[in-house]
Amino acid sequence: MRTIWRGAISFGLVNIPIKLFPATEEKDVKFRYLHKTCQAPIKYQRICSACGQEVAQDDIVRGYEYETDRYVIINEEDLEKIPDERTRSVDIVDFVALEEIDPVYFNKTYYLSPGEAGEKAYALLRKAMEETGKIAVAKVVIRSKESLAVIRGYKNLLVMETIFYPDEIRDTSLLPGFSREIKLHDNEITMAQELINNLATVFDPQKYDDEYRKKLIELIHAKIEGEQIAIPEVAAKGKVVDLMEALKASVAIAKKTADARDKPARKKRKNAAGE
Repeated sequence: MRTIWRGAISFGLVNIPIKLFPATEEKDVKFRYLHKTCQAPIKYQRICSACGQEVAQDDIVRGYEYETDRYVIINEEDLEKIPDERTRSVDIVDFVALEEIDPVYFNKTYYLSPGEAGEKAYALLRKAMEETGKIAVAKVVIRSKESLAVIRGYKNLLVMETIFYPDEIRDTSLLPGFSREIKLHDNEITMAQELINNLATVFDPQKYDDEYRKKLIELIHAKIEGEQIAIPEVAAKGKVVDLMEALKASVAIAKKTADARDKPARKKRKNAAGE
């Protein structure tokens, strides 16, 4: 993996040299837009909205629109004038419990590896957070953007996850559909809890596949080879008329699925016990 950033984790008087690596990658199938007639890629040009001329990359500058159609130009020299000694430092400001942070805040994950002479301090921080059950909240500047982040243990290393600031999380009161209180009956709640318990299992990320991406790649290869594409019919889902009936049916299906899932495990336990 390629290092994308070098710096140090800083807390108290401790500095831990680190290297930053992207921990995730997008697996989307990417398309290019083509001219329908020529089947050649479409080129996108940078055209000035005032004079209509194509603009070279070197002639493009940053502009902040402070009023409608009025801009202030910000160049590299301006950005360099902003004093920030943290451009090479991940500054830990707090230690908190992971469960106190709602997943809506999490953005992007990075692996952290220890830099030269930083192995012991790196291992010490990871071990201390593991023992205390805390994760670190930090601030970091990467590529001219200050981000809020958390540092936590993952397997045998540390990861840093950038998180959104509170003002970047959209207000839920703006959503439609929550204007009145919904009356729930006790038996509906009990049935829904039973359904959840029957579907509950240990999280195993290896069991989940991107089925849509697989089918899309199969379709692409079939078209390349000139094969006929067979499109299976998808049964239409019936409209839910009675919530309780839908819950009862779902619980019954979930119980069968749970029994089928647990049967091999029970058989293995019996064999181990010599029954």
